Amino acid sequence: MTPDPSPAQTEQELLERYAALAFDRQTDLHEVIGDNDWNADMTAGTISFGPGLVFPVQVLGTFSHASETWLWAWANAQSNLPPRLLGQAQQLREYGEQHGIEMLTAPDFDATMQDLHVIGSIASGMCGASAYYLANYGQGTMVVTIKSEQIDQVPKIDFARISTVFPQVISVFELRHRPAFIHYLTQKGYSTTETADTVSAAVDSGTLTATFDDLGRLSSLRGDSGS
Repeated sequence: MTPDPSPAQTEQELLERYAALAFDRQTDLHEVIGDNDWNADMTAGTISFGPGLVFPVQVLGTFSHASETWLWAWANAQSNLPPRLLGQAQQLREYGEQHGIEMLTAPDFDATMQDLHVIGSIASGMCGASAYYLANYGQGTMVVTIKSEQIDQVPKIDFARISTVFPQVISVFELRHRPAFIHYLTQKGYSTTETADTVSAAVDSGTLTATFDDLGRLSSLRGDSGS
């Protein structure tokens, strides 16, 4: 993975940096767990989706459906969660303190379900998780990250995956398209070639070329499979 040249300074920059890769990884997660129900064991620090689908987790926080507020796990004094499950939440808090990002440092705040995906995406990317998961428990939703080789090793053809994921992610999140596309490719290990209005990369046995308009918005994403 190509390291990012400088730390992201805002929530928006973090999302542009990690949203597409996180969306990609969510596709892998769904390939593994499907629509299975979840069960968490906080003592063991795991979440289960059935036999053979038990994964270690980190707890980021919870969303109250009644008050529509987010509460970071490190700020929840009543949760009695083992400290070892709060490492990534603390890591995000420290990053937020270093760079003045309020979303990562405010103990609680008004939020929407979309914000849960923003938090999960940023955490997944920053902390190198395999995926994030929104665990609905009725009164609220707990957001966790998951780490598993089983998810990391899901077979995929990047040429098709990137072509599918990127148009989807820019329809879900408000992002600057061009930098988000470059981050996505470089984080997946591909070198990019840029012109004034295009970004291209050799992927698998072909070439993907994204064309952007004068405002940096994606106007086309074309692939030459090389076959």
